[in-house]
Amino acid sequence: MSATLDDVRWLPLGAILTGSGLVSVAQLEEALEAQRHHGGRLGTVLAELGLLTTRQVAGAIAEQCRLELIDLDGFDVDPEAVKLLPEALARRFDALPVGFFEDGALKLALADPTNLRAVDDIQLALGIQFRPVVVEQTQLEQALNRAYRARIELTLVEPESEGESRVDDIRDMASSTPTISLVNRLLTTAIEEGASDLHFEPKRDRLLVRMRVDGVMRDVAEVPKHMQPAVSSRLKVMGSLDIAERRIPQDGRVSVHFGGEPLDLRIAVLPLRHGEQVVLRILSRRGQRPRLADLGLDDHSRSLLVEALEQPFGAIVVCGPTGSGKTTTLYGALDRIGASGRVIMTVEDPIEYELPDANQSEVDEKGGLTFARGLRTILRSDPDVLLVGEIRDAETASIATQAAMTGHLVLTSLHAHTAAGAIARLREMDVPSGMLASSLNLIVAQRLARRLCESCRESYPAPLRADVEAGSTLWRAVGCKACGGSGYRGRVAFFELMPIRGDVRSLVEDSAERIFAAAVGQGMRTLREDGFRLCLEGLSTVDEIRRVTGDRLT
Repeated sequence: MSATLDDVRWLPLGAILTGSGLVSVAQLEEALEAQRHHGGRLGTVLAELGLLTTRQVAGAIAEQCRLELIDLDGFDVDPEAVKLLPEALARRFDALPVGFFEDGALKLALADPTNLRAVDDIQLALGIQFRPVVVEQTQLEQALNRAYRARIELTLVEPESEGESRVDDIRDMASSTPTISLVNRLLTTAIEEGASDLHFEPKRDRLLVRMRVDGVMRDVAEVPKHMQPAVSSRLKVMGSLDIAERRIPQDGRVSVHFGGEPLDLRIAVLPLRHGEQVVLRILSRRGQRPRLADLGLDDHSRSLLVEALEQPFGAIVVCGPTGSGKTTTLYGALDRIGASGRVIMTVEDPIEYELPDANQSEVDEKGGLTFARGLRTILRSDPDVLLVGEIRDAETASIATQAAMTGHLVLTSLHAHTAAGAIARLREMDVPSGMLASSLNLIVAQRLARRLCESCRESYPAPLRADVEAGSTLWRAVGCKACGGSGYRGRVAFFELMPIRGDVRSLVEDSAERIFAAAVGQGMRTLREDGFRLCLEGLSTVDEIRRVTGDRLT
C-alpha cells in the first residue's frame, strides 16, 4: 500500500462499527451529535463517550483502511527506524517508525492513517517509501516516550572525603549533568511504567529508589551513597525547597511536561536516620477527564449513584485509603452532572482535570486558601453543586454537611475503610448524628485492584473453599513480556455503595458494625463481594482482592 493510501476506497467508520455490532445505530447517532458540537474524529468521540475502548477504535480503523493492526506492548522497536523521523515530527503527526518490512520499506505506526494530510507531510519529511500500520492511540503515546527518551550515560563522581559536604558543593553537584541526568532517567522510568509515586529512601550504605506501580512497590535502582546529597538536593531544587535545611520536613511541587503530557509532581522531604527521604507523587493532568461510564460500576451500582446525583441536595461521600481512585470517581460523577445546567463549583487539592462545566479553585494553604475557607466563600457564590476534594478536619466536615442540608448537592471524599466506617469517621469530626441523618444521600467505598494481563491470564475451576460459587471459572496471573512478568497490567476499581435510608438512616449514631449489618440487610453488596465479581469476569484474582481488602471490612 502506498504512503498516501490514495488507492483505498474506505467504508465509513460508522458503517463498520454498526455492521460489526460494536455500537448500535442510536449510539452512533449520539456520537455524531457530539462530534458536530465539539469536533474531533469519530473514533476519538466514541472512546470519550465510553462507547468503545481505544483498542476497539484502532481495530475498526485498521479494518476501514485495510491495514495491519499491531500491538506495541512488548514490540521491539528498531532504533535505526526511529532515527529516520525527528521526535518533533513524530509527536506532531502521532507517528512512529517501528521497523522495516522484508522488502526494505519502512514500517510506520499510525493511530489515524485516515489523516491524509499528515500522511503526506510525513512522506515529505522522510523522503523514503513507507507503509503504514495501525496502532492504539495510548500504546503509541507510550511507545513515543520510550523511543525518544534521552539516554545519557551516567558518569559517577569520585566519593568525597569523610565529613559533611558544604552547601555550595552540594548545590554544584545537584546542578551537574550526571546528577540531573540520573534524576531525569529515574523520573522517566517511573512515568513510563505508570508509577503513582517514586521513593528515594536513604539506607546506611546506599540510596534505594523504589516506585509504586498498580499499588505495589518495585525496586528501581540503588544510587551510590556519596551521590545521595546531590540527588536529594536536585529533587529539592525542583520543588523550590531549601537545600540547606536538612533537619525539618519540607513539601513542594513542580509542574512538568513529559511527552507533551502535563504532570504535577508533589515532593515530600522527611529527615531520617541515614539522610533525607524524598517521595514524589506523580499526578497526571491530562485533558481527557474520567466519565461515569469509565468507572467500572455494574448496572445496579450505577443506578444508585445516578439516583443520588439527580437529587437537588444532600451529600455523596466517596471513601477509601489514599490512592484508591476516589478523585476519579468524583470527576466521573461530575461528568454526569455537567450537562444538567446546574452551577458547579469546586475546591480541590490539586485540580487534576479541567472541567469546562465547573468553576474550579485549588487549595493553597500557604496563601491562606484551605478547604474550609474556600468552601465558606463558595457558599456565598450561589452554587448548586459543590465538589470538596477531601474532608480533612472538623471545620470542613461541619460546613460541608450544613451545605448539604441547605439546598446544595455536595460531593466529597473521606479517608475511611468502609461505607459504614465513613459515618463513624464523620462523627469523630464532631458532626452531630442528626445532621448526618439529614444530609447524607449516599456513601461509596472503593478500592483499586491490579487488573489481570489479558495476554497471559489463565483460567481454572473455582475450588470448593473459594469465596465464590463452586463450579465457577476463576483466573490466575501468569506473567509475560507484555506485563513485565507480573501477570497484571493497570488497575480496576470495585465498590460498596450504601444509600442512607431506612434502617441505615435510623442507625447513624450507632456502631459501624450495626450500620454495616443494616446496610447488608437492605441489599448492599460489600467491597469483597464486588471484588469477587471482578474475579468471575476475569478482570482480577481472588488473591489480589484479598490482598487489597484485608480483613477490616466492617
